[in-house]
Amino acid sequence: MHAILPADFGYWLLTQGSHLYLIQGKLPYGNASSFGFDHLKGMRIGEWDNEPLWLLEQHDETRDYVNLRSLLALPEEKFYLLSRGVEINHFLKTHQFCGRCGHRNMQTEDELAMQCGHCGYRTYPVIHPSIIVAVRRGRQILLANHKRHYQPEGGMYTTLAGFVESGETFEQAVMREVWEETGIKVKNIRYFGSQPWAFPNSQMVGFLADYDSGELVLQETEIHDAQWFSYHQPLPELPPTGTIARKLIHATLELCQAADHKKES
Repeated sequence: MHAILPADFGYWLLTQGSHLYLIQGKLPYGNASSFGFDHLKGMRIGEWDNEPLWLLEQHDETRDYVNLRSLLALPEEKFYLLSRGVEINHFLKTHQFCGRCGHRNMQTEDELAMQCGHCGYRTYPVIHPSIIVAVRRGRQILLANHKRHYQPEGGMYTTLAGFVESGETFEQAVMREVWEETGIKVKNIRYFGSQPWAFPNSQMVGFLADYDSGELVLQETEIHDAQWFSYHQPLPELPPTGTIARKLIHATLELCQAADHKKES
């Protein structure tokens, strides 16, 4: 990042963790000097409505921020650009010191990285891969109510997910997470899509899978409830539109319906 000039113009992205600063629901727009941003450091990370989008360094202040999750309805390109800003600031704030020798890091000029001024060790933005999978059994989809989503009246039911472990393929992570959380085995695992998930720095890698064997045995520390839901019956509360979890559910429900029609024909 470099010093922002008073005449720098465009949209401005301020972050606090996975939260953003908005004015009447929109990013600040105008000259840096009009918002008092010209004393800060920042960098241009893309374009927003055909104007420059500037990311400002994260610092402590008293502004009111909104959660990035509340902006899932934005077009994907815009949501991912905001996610990029959140993740860059998270990286810069959490890598101020060298992980090898403990001395102060400085941001490099030639690429997005932090480099130690003492030993020269260079660190790049850390992205944590996480699998997310929708499981189908004939005309049914497996949905789980995670502990963090539980509410007395039910709460949200969604797909299964978890971080990829060292030395593990994505497919192995899918099999392990499903087995650990529900006690069942899956097969026919295939890639669906991915989504940057800046909470604070994950990459959700989505898969579809078919039920293979086993009965539901829940991992009680993670899952409050999990059930097989038929596609033609009322479903519980689902993840918000815009999430890869919601896309996985819709794709699986379409497969359930196709399987039902194939059985009838």
